[in-house]
Amino acid sequence: MKLELLIPTTLDEIPLKHYQEFRRTADGSNDAEFISEKMIQLFCGIELKDVVKIKATDLTDMVEHFNRLFSVKQPFRNRFKIGEIEFGFIPDLENISWGEYIDAEKYLSSWDNMHKAMAVLYRPIVKKDGDKYEIMEYNGSAEYSELMKFTPVSIALGASLFFWTLGIELLEALADYLERETKKMSKTTTRNKLNLESSGDGINQSMQQLKETFSNLTESLNSPL
Repeated sequence: MKLELLIPTTLDEIPLKHYQEFRRTADGSNDAEFISEKMIQLFCGIELKDVVKIKATDLTDMVEHFNRLFSVKQPFRNRFKIGEIEFGFIPDLENISWGEYIDAEKYLSSWDNMHKAMAVLYRPIVKKDGDKYEIMEYNGSAEYSELMKFTPVSIALGASLFFWTLGIELLEALADYLERETKKMSKTTTRNKLNLESSGDGINQSMQQLKETFSNLTESLNSPL
């Protein structure tokens, strides 16, 4: 019996949940052959037992095909649909609530939780006026997180990189501001100077750790496979 395969031609055709499962496999195994087999199984929607029936040269070509797809940086898209529901990215990140930011930062740290992060960053559009729109008020990620597993992985990659890139820029601006303020305040008294230098060291250390975290996550997003 001939094996029929539906090979995605873009990352729009791969749901987030399949990519999450692939990441769990790739992160938990050093077996390159098994990882390749899981890639074909998940992204082409066939049984694992049927992967071994594929001609070796064809399988190699398919793996190279998916590597090429994932090597392309995905653009940020602020709107997309799952079924009949249109979701919109938080319209004004500068006015993001503390709850939204904390939840997004927490969930974006792991691909296993990326569907929850998507439920924070994207919510159903409730009002549209041309290119402008309003989204549903944030009441936690639980309501739409399961549905977000069907988000095209292209959307998730683009949004994640956009959020972390903006986060790095905001963090660097905050670090520069705190450094300038610490230097100004350190001119008051010797006692205050010693206290502020100590505090400044702590601030700088925390900022450096956060910068490294953002940098590592962004590098991971730039190299999804």
